[in-house]
Order: sequence, then C-alpha cells, then structure tokens
Amino acid sequence: MNALNVAVLFGGRSCEHDVSIISGMQAAQACEKAGYGVVRVYIDREGRSQAGEALKDMAFYREYDPEKTCRVLPLEEKGKLLLAKYPSRKKSLLGAGLVEVALCDVAFPVMHGMHGEDGTLQGLLEMLNVPYTSAGVLGSAVGMDKIAMKMLFTGCGFPVLPSLWVERDEWEEDQAAVLQKLEETLPYPMYVKPANLGSSIGINRADDREKLIHALNVAASYDRRILVERGAKDFKEVNCAVLGYAGDVKASILEMPAHWDEMLTFEGKYLQQGKGSGKAGMAALARQIPAPIPEELTERIRDLSCKVFRAMDLKGVVRIDYILEGDQLFLNEVNTIPGSLAFYLWEPVGISFAKLMEIMVEKAFVAYADKQRNVFSFDSNILQAQLKGSKGAKGAKV
Repeated sequence: MNALNVAVLFGGRSCEHDVSIISGMQAAQACEKAGYGVVRVYIDREGRSQAGEALKDMAFYREYDPEKTCRVLPLEEKGKLLLAKYPSRKKSLLGAGLVEVALCDVAFPVMHGMHGEDGTLQGLLEMLNVPYTSAGVLGSAVGMDKIAMKMLFTGCGFPVLPSLWVERDEWEEDQAAVLQKLEETLPYPMYVKPANLGSSIGINRADDREKLIHALNVAASYDRRILVERGAKDFKEVNCAVLGYAGDVKASILEMPAHWDEMLTFEGKYLQQGKGSGKAGMAALARQIPAPIPEELTERIRDLSCKVFRAMDLKGVVRIDYILEGDQLFLNEVNTIPGSLAFYLWEPVGISFAKLMEIMVEKAFVAYADKQRNVFSFDSNILQAQLKGSKGAKGAKV
C-alpha cells in the first residue's frame, strides 16, 4: 500500500466538463488500485470545488446535487494540499471557521480544456507550492493555445501544416477582408479551430466559401482567436503518448484512429463506444494499436515526440497527435492532459493504468524537488532605503 494521499481534480468550467468527469473517475479508480488514498475533488460548472463520498457514484453527475457534497477550498499546509470546508453551507463565507477535510500529498489534475488544462489550475498549485502531476504553467498554456503551439513548433523547426490565424473582432468588423486573406493564402479544404479548445469541439472543415463563413462563425462563438489550417488530403492520423519529466522521457506505442480519413468529431471520440469494449472516454475509440506504419516512421515519430515533450517543458503523460499526408509528417497538436490519460497506449508495453499513476506521482515529486532547488529570495536594501528616504517627509503625498 502507498501511504500517500492523492487529490484527483476533475470537472471544471469548460466545454469538456463531462469528458473530464469520465477521465477523472478512471484516474481515481486507477490510483486506488495503485494503493493510494484518493480524495475526489469535483469542480462544478460554476468553478466550485466539491468533495465527499457522493463523488464516487457516476449517477451523482447526471443529477447534480451539491447538498450531497461539501464545498472545499484548496489551501497549503507545509507543501501539501489542504482541503478545507466551511462548517455550514448556510453560514456566510466570510468569518466562518474552516474545517479540515483532507490533507493530500500531491494534486492530480485530470482536467480537459480551459480553466484546468490551460495553466490556470497549474498556476494555483504553483502558488500553493504543492506537487502536481500535470505539465507546468508554460507547457499547459502553450498546449492549450493552438496558435501559440504552432508558433513554438515552427520556431523549433518541427513540421506543421500551413496556417493563418484571425481574431474575432477582425472577423466581425470586416468579413470580406478576412475571407480574401484566407483564400489568397490557403487552398480549400481548410480546417477552422477555436484556439483554446479541445475534444474537437468547435472545429469544422470548410470546402468552399459558404462553409468557411459558417466555420468561422462557429469558432468565433467559442474563442476570440481562431486558427485556420490547410486541410490535409488523403491523410492518416497517428498518435503517440509521452511519459516523464525533463530528460527522463519515454514514448509509447503508436495508435491510428479507425476513421483516420476524416476529421474525428467530439461525437466520434466520446459518444461511440468500441464494440464490446465496455470502456468510456478516449479508451472506447476504435483504433489500431500499434499503428500500421513502417518501423522507420514509427521510430521517427517516437523520437520527435520526445523532442516536442522537452521543447514544451512538459511533465506527466501527454498525447501528441500527428497528420500523415502521403509520405509527409506534420505535428497536429499536444494534449497535455489527454482523454483517459492515454493509458491504452501504455498497457501494450507492460505499463498498467495503476502503474502509470505511480509513475506520474513519482515525476510530480521529482519536479517539486527540482523546483525547491531554485533561489526564490534576493536580499536587497530597497525597503531600507525607502524607509530612510521617507524620514522627515511628513505629509508627503504618495
């Protein structure tokens, strides 16, 4: 038995809220199988953190009743995550004494999308100075923003499909100019994507101007920044997971989603279970494992995946998605907290879901210890000089 307590955080204020619930429940069960003490922390659609036994039952999320849980606040206690609650929901949040609910050794974010996977939650955990299993603030933020990610890939010399990006205001103020710029630069078909969203939500293929206008309107409803890419022709999708921290990284076996010849939609990812699989989330998606591609290309993708992992300063487990167009390979995107934590890509190489959780927790502590080596203070006489300069300055305006 592991003596550690793990806080599994899931849900959140995101379009991918429901997907996160599935991934979070899977991760919590795997952590329990690994022997950890697990505290489920559900963040509802309003951003309120909940804890309690009711969170173990999937039925709770279909008929959400916050009265069955307690609302908790994340605090810090000697490098650990302290979850505290108010004595009563009916008391004012101001002035009420806090009561400890749980003290967790490590935070385990299983969030998808904004307000959780994008660096915001990671920033909170950094401020609290507690270990956590996901990528850090930088990697999480870049991994969520498809435009920034493309810029980083390009700067590193990694292969990407040609693209342009536009802002919502730009689109709303002069649609004709935006359409002209796009059509002069990119051929049809184009793929139009909200910059900060995952699970294929808000993504559309445009084969002509009418569809391009529709796609831009949809994307603009989800985000103020929009990425438009040249659509690959007769393409295949290949995905690779990477696990580790800093220089200690390894790439998984590769997968090829069954419907690689068309854009994989949200419904295709999460609402169509594999026949007889009994699984949910990304684990239910029909796929070929290992991907039926040449060994040389497999090793090239695995090697490139490790380079991407290090270039983005990632941690834990991520999934990197590629596009194969003929013999050309293009980086598509990085999922810093992938659906189902991509456990299905590690099981074929002997790493069980429970073992995957152990490795992620281990890397969280390695990264935490690494951070503690940094110098966070610098002695200066600025305040002393300021105090000396203020003497005799009574009534001076600041």
